[in-house]
Amino acid sequence: MWPAMEQKLARYRELEAQLGDPAIAGDPAKFGVVAKEHGGLTKAVKPYQDFLELDAAIRETEAMLADPELKAIAEEELAGMRPRYETLKAKIEDQLLVDPDEDFDRIFVEIRGGTGGDEAALFAGDLYEMYTRYARTQGWTCEEISHSPGEAGGFKEVVFSVKGDEVYRKLRYESGGHRVQRVPKTETQGRIHTSAATVAVLPEPDEVQVEIRPEDIEWERMRAGGAGGQHVNKTESAVRIWYRKGTPDEMEVKCQDERSQGKNYERAMRILRSRLFERQQERLHKERADARKSQIGSGDRNSRIRTYNFSENRCTDHRIGVTVYKMDVILGGELDLILQPMLDAVKAERLAAAR
Repeated sequence: MWPAMEQKLARYRELEAQLGDPAIAGDPAKFGVVAKEHGGLTKAVKPYQDFLELDAAIRETEAMLADPELKAIAEEELAGMRPRYETLKAKIEDQLLVDPDEDFDRIFVEIRGGTGGDEAALFAGDLYEMYTRYARTQGWTCEEISHSPGEAGGFKEVVFSVKGDEVYRKLRYESGGHRVQRVPKTETQGRIHTSAATVAVLPEPDEVQVEIRPEDIEWERMRAGGAGGQHVNKTESAVRIWYRKGTPDEMEVKCQDERSQGKNYERAMRILRSRLFERQQERLHKERADARKSQIGSGDRNSRIRTYNFSENRCTDHRIGVTVYKMDVILGGELDLILQPMLDAVKAERLAAAR
């Protein structure tokens, strides 16, 4: 039914055989790599194996319907098996949305105020509240990494991490430009202004997935800027890291919100690793662009993906042409109202490609 799942199952069995190979079992480095891939595939393969077993059992039971003496028993058994069949089928189809090497349970979300000055910073604050409220309803945990407050409130920029089951699958398509249309509090004539903010959702890889060599980075300690009292003025706890400084691959990360220099360094390295992973994914996307017509989930933060219109209480996702007239509820944290149609569209696209 799903060639992609058959490929995963074949790879899973191949890795299982490798784990029993004395040559690999005796090499900790090789064994660790194989075990990691094997473990990553288990989540997808186990439901598929259960599905195949149940499918075979249903076929055998359906054959019993032709026997008058066994028909009643078969019907009773089928009544219990078919709902489980549909549940497993839906679970497998959902898992096709995320490749094993993209199945992250920890992400960074970066929100930056764009055009619109103070109003853009306020909107960035609204988006931050929307995502953190949604995270709480999902049972996820949030950790603020860094922020730069706007002069009138909100944020010029805020970076936070979110950890939880299926967090990347649900939020990965939030990357892009978010536009707001509303009357600012400072507007005396009631005119609607348009402002924007950008969102980037970055999966947080581990040190195996993205290796950063010591010789590729330079870092310095510095005093933090902004509000913070005596700690900011007297303690050099902020950290700035350069990756391959002076080269075309140069990247800079700064972290200052923690009072400990060590914690700031650790957070900066986590952000750097995620941004390097994002860069790798962008390159892969460009290489595959000719073979992939759909632009859903391209992750281009420069593209406008959604509009929030306050006067009409309207939220529109421009990629799939879906409009929901419950914008206030969505900003209040009920993000599934606009997320689920996107996930359904991606699911249909992925399933069509998998068959």
